[in-house]
Amino acid sequence: MNVWQLLIESFPRIILPGLAMTVPLTIFAFALALVIAVITAVIVYADVPVLAYIARIYIWMIRGTPLLVQLMVGYYGPSAFGIKPNGFVVAVIVFAINEGAYCAETIRGCMEGVSKGQLEAGYCVGLSYPKIMIHVILPQAFRAAFPALFNSMISMVKDTSLASNITVTEMFLATRQIAGRTYQFLPLYLEVAFIYLMFSTILELIQRRGEKRLGRYDRDVAGS
Repeated sequence: MNVWQLLIESFPRIILPGLAMTVPLTIFAFALALVIAVITAVIVYADVPVLAYIARIYIWMIRGTPLLVQLMVGYYGPSAFGIKPNGFVVAVIVFAINEGAYCAETIRGCMEGVSKGQLEAGYCVGLSYPKIMIHVILPQAFRAAFPALFNSMISMVKDTSLASNITVTEMFLATRQIAGRTYQFLPLYLEVAFIYLMFSTILELIQRRGEKRLGRYDRDVAGS
């Protein structure tokens, strides 16, 4: 079998795990990461006693340790207590916790960029602090954070290759299995790199479209 024939035959066997495992892993993990990030960012921004300290420790620990190590701890840690974890579930949780720390700092920084006068104006019209967060501060912070958050999502698509280390059969593990049988490592790794590039390019196009829509919205608001 020549190289081109191998690449043609292996393409569906690589991209199908991508659609069945890599894409859902990214979606579920990033959605959960955003929830973690918003809660953490609000706690740090509001400087909630004790909770803000815990949130800062969480961010410090996650940003200071490798993602691969976190995956290993998350997967092999439960087995010390006789629990056999599901690799996909562990990957979703670990990726979410990891990405949540980075996104929390992004969102917090954008929240800090919102004028304090808007917080005071919210109090003046009788809004409570949670309502000011939900209706005033967070919407503006999310618009400012949109490009950075989308970049984080694109990075997560590529980082999902690390999930192969905890038995998750995503694109990279599928490629390794084919390469192990055929010994055509370079062509197959270049092929999976191309597929990752395809996924990332689609997300980049969605990001640009979203940024344009946000830009039009901001101009409409400014002109009204």
